Order: sequence, then C-alpha cells, then structure tokens
Amino acid sequence: METARTPAELPGVVTRLFRGVLYAESDEKVWQSLLTLESQARDYVAVLGLDLILDESEGYAFLRSREDPEGNLPRLIPRRRLTFDVSLLLALLRGRMLEFDTNSSELRLIMTEQDIADMVAVFLPESSNQAKILDKLGATIKKVVELGFLRRLRGQSDTYEVARILKAYVDAQWLEEFDARLADYLASLEEPAGAPPQTPESTTEGELP
Repeated sequence: METARTPAELPGVVTRLFRGVLYAESDEKVWQSLLTLESQARDYVAVLGLDLILDESEGYAFLRSREDPEGNLPRLIPRRRLTFDVSLLLALLRGRMLEFDTNSSELRLIMTEQDIADMVAVFLPESSNQAKILDKLGATIKKVVELGFLRRLRGQSDTYEVARILKAYVDAQWLEEFDARLADYLASLEEPAGAPPQTPESTTEGELP
C-alpha cells in the first residue's frame, strides 16, 4: 500500500506554530498555507498530543496541549504561571473586550495606559504611594505585552491594541476560577484600617503564547 505523502509546506507550517501564535496579518504566506493544509496540520499535531486552535474570522492560530489527567503525555506546550496582578489585568481586559464587541462596530479595541490605569484603579488598595502603584502597574502592562495580549501601537508608547486572541485564552472557566480569587482579595480590602490588604499569593495556570 502506498504511503500518503506529506505536503512539502506542512512541516514549515507546524514548525511556525511551535514558535508561537500565528497571525494572518503578520505572516500572510504561512497563514494561507495553514488554511489550505488545516486538516493535515490537525492530524500532524494530534500525534504529539496537541490540538490546533484556529479562528479564521479573528485571524489567529496556535497549538494547545490536550487534556491529559493521567499525565501520560509529555507537555510540549509549557504552562505559564501568572501572578495575581497579571491575571487581574487579563480578566479586566477580557471584560472590556466583551463590552466593546457588544457596543461598538469597530474591530480594534485601543486603550491608553491611562485607560488601563482607570480600569484597574478600583481594585487597587488606597495608598499614599501612588508612584509605587503606578510603577507596579507599568510592570504588569509590560508583562501582558510580552505575553502577546497587548500590542503597543507604533509611534505611541502609551497606547495599546488589545489582541483579540485574548478571547481564546480567557474563557468562562478561567474567569470563574479567577473570580473566586478576586472575591477573597476584595474582601481583604474591606478589613479594618491598619490591616494591610492581602494580595493573593496563588497564581493562575494557563497555556499562553
């Protein structure tokens, strides 16, 4: 029996996916190859215990490890642990995107650092050291940029586009788990004066690009 030949472009497409999220707008040639070879690509990565997540309408694709409760498969896509501050910002950005998609006909959600600071401010403890809080927020924004969920606009150092791939990572289950952690944090902010708020030490696991 003749063995089916692997399309010549397939290894290159899969290798590109292993390097991180593939966006249609930034890598059009590989994106078109992926669309043509989608079925073969799914079968190819399935052998490695991976699923291909592809959203043609939003223009992105990435690989995700399959659920493996018994731990029989090696993890090829690492799970990254997020601090509470990063998790909070991701949750708030996801909520803002949902509101934006509901009320706006625009495709791109653009936010300034001030917009982000105003959004997060209600969840921050009152402090006389506002400079320290803003520095910490700046570090959190930088981390979210590194993760690929915020993109700094060219020529505008304090303005960002919220990447639509955020919808694929921050789903209903992720938000439900984080909401429980957030409720504990907000309760700590209401403790008597003199008791410092307890920022949760626990982190959130997630498969991030």
